[in-house]
Amino acid sequence: MRSHYCGYLNESLIDKEVTLCGWVNHRRDHGGVIFIDLRDREGIVQIVFDPEIAEAFYIAEQVRNEYVLRVQGKVRQRPEDTANPDLPTGQVEVVVSDIEILNASETPPFHLDEAHDVSEDKRLKYRYIDLRRPDMQNNLQLRAKVNSFLRKFLDEQGFLEIETPMLTKATPEGARDYLVPSRTHAGEFFALPQSPQLFKQLLMMSGMERYYQIVRCFRDEDLRADRQPEFTQLDIEMSFIDEATIRNLMEAMVRQLFKEMIDEELAEPFPVMTFAEAMQRYGSDKPDLRIPLELTDVNDFMAEVEFKVFAQPASDPNGRVAALCVPNGAKMLTRKQIDDYTKFVGIYGAKGLAYIKVNDVTAGREGLQSPILKFLPDDAIGKLLERTQAKTGDIIFFGADKAKVVNEALGALRLKLGEDLDLIESGWKPLWVIDYPMFDWDEKEKRLTALHHPFTAPNITEPEALAASPETCLSRAYDMVLNGNEVGGGSIRIHDLAMQSTVFKALGIGEEEAQEKFGFLLEALKYGCPPHGGIAFGMDRLVMLMCGASSIRDVIAFPKTQTASCLLTSAPSEASQAQLKELHLKTRQAVV
Repeated sequence: MRSHYCGYLNESLIDKEVTLCGWVNHRRDHGGVIFIDLRDREGIVQIVFDPEIAEAFYIAEQVRNEYVLRVQGKVRQRPEDTANPDLPTGQVEVVVSDIEILNASETPPFHLDEAHDVSEDKRLKYRYIDLRRPDMQNNLQLRAKVNSFLRKFLDEQGFLEIETPMLTKATPEGARDYLVPSRTHAGEFFALPQSPQLFKQLLMMSGMERYYQIVRCFRDEDLRADRQPEFTQLDIEMSFIDEATIRNLMEAMVRQLFKEMIDEELAEPFPVMTFAEAMQRYGSDKPDLRIPLELTDVNDFMAEVEFKVFAQPASDPNGRVAALCVPNGAKMLTRKQIDDYTKFVGIYGAKGLAYIKVNDVTAGREGLQSPILKFLPDDAIGKLLERTQAKTGDIIFFGADKAKVVNEALGALRLKLGEDLDLIESGWKPLWVIDYPMFDWDEKEKRLTALHHPFTAPNITEPEALAASPETCLSRAYDMVLNGNEVGGGSIRIHDLAMQSTVFKALGIGEEEAQEKFGFLLEALKYGCPPHGGIAFGMDRLVMLMCGASSIRDVIAFPKTQTASCLLTSAPSEASQAQLKELHLKTRQAVV
């Protein structure tokens, strides 16, 4: 039906006959000559209708935006004063000799050039129109190329692409499962997988050795800009490896991906940072290293001051007092902005945000400005200025509370200051974060929970040692972080039955519950399980970063809203009574 894509026309085709298909991006009538910008997946080219070609000109007069056309004509050089250097096809145009309207279009709900002024809800409702925009076309084309590259890379490394079930058993992955009622098993449910974790481990036990899958996963959880109820991950598992082997291979894959797809060089090798160091320096296990701000511990000398706001958390084994020094912050930040930052950290549980303005560092106490100065002795002030390396014009913010609150509040403030004060350096800053705690303490439920998942191997080999002190045990987990985003996470897995049972016990999962939920895994561990480990990359987030998009919704063809609904199809929707009866279900009003 076509001989060329619109975006492929160039000066090498001058005087050649071409047939094009696409949508009308713009139509302009200039003194009897009609110009149309014709758009397809690969780009836009200008086509011209001369009134001397009467039949084609007559049809062109009827054409409007988003009409679907097929045209034939000859490529010619555009006059020098009308060439468009900003358009890849801007040196040529097509003089049309024949035109066919393949389909007319009503006036669209928004013009593609004006989409940035259109609400996201409207864009999602008319997603098929939104996807016609060049930016969205480019995003999805890049995503397809990324998938193709990753498959080729892994195929060449001896991996097998193996599909795992979509209908499976509910698993405790930290979020709610989407449940699917069974018609043939009354009162019983499948679950949509939060990840293929257990199946890929079973594949290692099956001797497949190297597995991968670009797989759809589902989590019924609260959403943010980088979360969706259904998402895609590159899932990978390998046998007979250690952490260094898989990290080196994955690092090489991502480095080559960025070079080939967007011509960006990533560091070689990626820096490696422990979880403890990341939390201490940045208040986050996914630090954005492009922001040159760090947290500074001041617990040791703040424990001795009379100011209880600092002294109490500094003396608490689970507390923390940390400082965040912002260069030139005293000069740049107004009192209103400081008040706004105080409200901001309150979102993360902070009770306030103390600060000291350094007006003249050489003047000691007299060169400082702060409501808390009267509570701090000269010795503490001197140590503070020395440790934070504060300079004249800087401002020092403080967090003092439980370590978790301080880390989350100052970690988030660090990111916000980086953005607000234009401190974010250009480029790409990848790193590996390792040595995560094996467990986290759930204050509400008063029990240990798995920081990653309960199949992550500890960094010790004796189950007895884990049982004796689970709260101090580190895991063999590793996360790949890029510009403050976790793009991949994985671990070496437990391959020993005794260790897996011990981990379940530490999590409060008794033998009966373990058999009910994971009996098939425990049984498989009896029959020669190799050492193995893996990683999963969030494809939506990775492509979002590569495209420079602000939300993963801009790299997903048909995403859900932040309330997990589809405005295009009006999903979710009610089921008919006949369907409910067939599935052995009844609905009832929730009791408020």
